[in-house]
Amino acid sequence: MIKTVNEILYITVVTLFIVIGCKSIGTRTNQVLQRQIEASVENFQGDVGIYVRHLSKNITAGINEDDLFPTASMIKVPILIKIFDKIEKGELTIDSTVIYYKDSINYPWKGDDAISRFKDGEDISIGKLMAHMITFSDNHAGIWLQELAGSGTEINEWLNQEGFRSTRVNSRTTGREDDYEQYGWGQTTPREMAELLVMIREGRAVSRRASDDIYRHLTRIYWDGNALSQIPPTIQVASKQGALDQSRSEVVLVNAPHGDYVFCIITRDQKDTSWSISNEGSVLIRTVSNLLWNYFEPDFGWKQEIGVEEYW
Repeated sequence: MIKTVNEILYITVVTLFIVIGCKSIGTRTNQVLQRQIEASVENFQGDVGIYVRHLSKNITAGINEDDLFPTASMIKVPILIKIFDKIEKGELTIDSTVIYYKDSINYPWKGDDAISRFKDGEDISIGKLMAHMITFSDNHAGIWLQELAGSGTEINEWLNQEGFRSTRVNSRTTGREDDYEQYGWGQTTPREMAELLVMIREGRAVSRRASDDIYRHLTRIYWDGNALSQIPPTIQVASKQGALDQSRSEVVLVNAPHGDYVFCIITRDQKDTSWSISNEGSVLIRTVSNLLWNYFEPDFGWKQEIGVEEYW
């Protein structure tokens, strides 16, 4: 009996050791990568949040990865997901036609948005509206789709149900006026925004078929001058970008030859508020993206062509 108890105790201790050990090995910070990332932000004039995870190796690195930052246009990812949730429930279809009225959008800033040039009474399908929102990051399309998704309140309910405690829509959302003043359209953490893309990649957002189509949308991006410019054009990448006067952001999931990796970079309170490719936040995003590609795929053999920035 004593021998049996001792054997049980021994097995229990060994089992606990293995479980704890596997857990630490399963999600470990890579110290070499961590130091390189820390060095890349050392002289940055502003606040920075970065989260990196290699999905198959499950190594991570990060800086302020659980702090709140503005999403800017990255909030269009949860908006897109909620539209697909509506489609899955039969409340909308990809081919549903909606009619444009300027007063219903109520967003005076045109910028490069194609939807802002619509005349009252013109129509467009939900599918094409989503393409404008994601591919071109059309803000008018995003505002319109937010309402079609059931408002920021419904989007936030979905996020909360799925375990995202920090990512929220603030704009035009009852009860989030103070958050809107601080963060703008939306707020998130680098970890949550990155893991939202992982959720899509793994087919866990709404449904497998919905996730697949959401992922396809995120691989068709016009704004490819920052993080995407540092990744070979033959590699599939899902991403979404964001920008405000004092903030730059990008979330990226790379289907790399030696395994997928995801990263999210967000800045806030930048001293540099310029809107050029030399903006300090944009330079940081390119620097970190380049660092990660070469860290995870050192033998790929791709070099960026001289003068390519003319196409950004």
